[in-house]
Amino acid sequence: MRVLVTGATGFVGSSLVPALLDAGHEVVAMTRDADRYDPPDGVDVVEGDLLEPETLAGGFDGIDAAYYLVHSLQTGGDFEERDRRAATNFSAAASAAGVDRVVYLGGLGETGDDLSPHLRSRQEVEQLLARGSYDLTTLRAAIIVGAGSVSFRMVRQLVSKLPVMVAPRWVYTECQPIAIADVVSYLVGVLAEPATAGGTYEIGGPEVLTYKEMLVRTGEAMGTRPLIVPVPVLSPKLSSYWVDLVTDIPRSISHPLILGLKNPVVVTDDSIDRHVTVERTPFQQAVERALAEESA
Repeated sequence: MRVLVTGATGFVGSSLVPALLDAGHEVVAMTRDADRYDPPDGVDVVEGDLLEPETLAGGFDGIDAAYYLVHSLQTGGDFEERDRRAATNFSAAASAAGVDRVVYLGGLGETGDDLSPHLRSRQEVEQLLARGSYDLTTLRAAIIVGAGSVSFRMVRQLVSKLPVMVAPRWVYTECQPIAIADVVSYLVGVLAEPATAGGTYEIGGPEVLTYKEMLVRTGEAMGTRPLIVPVPVLSPKLSSYWVDLVTDIPRSISHPLILGLKNPVVVTDDSIDRHVTVERTPFQQAVERALAEESA
C-alpha cells in the first residue's frame, strides 16, 4: 500500500514512518521543507503546506491511505483557526485524489461544552476530516510518553525543577497515558484491518493514573520523589504561569495543554482490541525508556 504521512517530521510521525516501512508499505512523507528532512532509506518526500492548498497539488496522487498527524499549537492563540484550515485543505486534497483511507490521531476526552480549547480543536478536526470522500479511522489518545513528547517533557521538567510542587485540583484528574511504541502499533495495525475503516477508537496504556501519580512515578524513575501539595485556589490558568517559569516549553503549547488538565482523559470503549492486538507498555517502563532515549 502506498501511504502518505503528514506530520512526518513530528514526534509521532518520525516513529510511524519507519514502522510503516517495516510493515511493507511504500511511504511518502509530506513536509513543508524537504531540505530540512532526512528521511529513512526508501521513503519518498513531497513538499506541501496544509495551510496553503496550492502547494498540495500532486502530493496525494497515487496514494492509497494517508495519516493526519499535524497540529498548530506552536503557532499561538490562533491555533484553532489554523487547525481548521489545515484539516479542510487536507480533506479536499485527499478526496480529489481518490485516497481510500485516512487515519487521524486525535485527542481522548469527554465531549461537551466544557472542553479545553486544545481538546475542542482536536474534536473539530476529526469532524472536518470526516467530511471527506474516503473512509476515516480515528484513534483518540491521551498523553503519549516518549522522548520528544512535549507533554512528557513538561512533566519531566516540572519534576526535576520543583521538588516541592503547589498544584491545583487538576492533579487528581485521571489520565490514561500511552507509550509512543504502542501508539505506533495501533496506527500501523488499523491500516491492516479493513474493518476499522470508518471507525473511531480510544487507545490508552494499561494503567489509569492521576496527574499526581504520573508526576510522582516519573520522579521515582529519575531518582527523586517530588512533594505535591494540592490547593483549591490555584486554577489551571494560574498554574500555567509557573509552568512558564520552570520549563522551556513555549507558552503557546504549554498553556493549552495545562488548560486541558481539568478534563479526564480515560478510555471508556475498548473496541479497538477486537481489531488490533497490542501488548501495552506499563507506564513506568514507558517513562524509563523515554528517559534513556533522551539521555542517549
